[in-house]
Amino acid sequence: MSIRATNQADVIPLRPLPTAAAPGPSGALPREPLWRDLVGEVLRRERKAQGRTLKDVSDASRISMAYLSEVERGRKEASSEVLAAAAQALGLTLADVLALAGERLVRLTAARARTRSLGASGGHRSGAPAGPMGGVLLAA
Repeated sequence: MSIRATNQADVIPLRPLPTAAAPGPSGALPREPLWRDLVGEVLRRERKAQGRTLKDVSDASRISMAYLSEVERGRKEASSEVLAAAAQALGLTLADVLALAGERLVRLTAARARTRSLGASGGHRSGAPAGPMGGVLLAA
């Protein structure tokens, strides 16, 4: 086997590639949101809302700027100690960050269920919306 043939092996990414928000022509649903993405979104949104830089929050939390950036982008799964330090640097509690991420997860899951429901019925809703637990729709 040549080196060229060896280098053409199939690669399976550990993290699925993002998909569009609505089902495409193939009918594929958007991927399930990852917790690390949601927590990272909360941290970044709060930092930017406060008009603070990554360096400022990094210094205040004693988390390296590179690692904090990776957490905000959902590339790293931060420990509870790291999340608590980042939250405190932003004037939040760990519970605040987790609650905000949980609310976002509920909204995304409900939207995903609605998309699935609309796709299955050809765009026509029939009955109550289906939630992640079958016929139950969770709301915050």
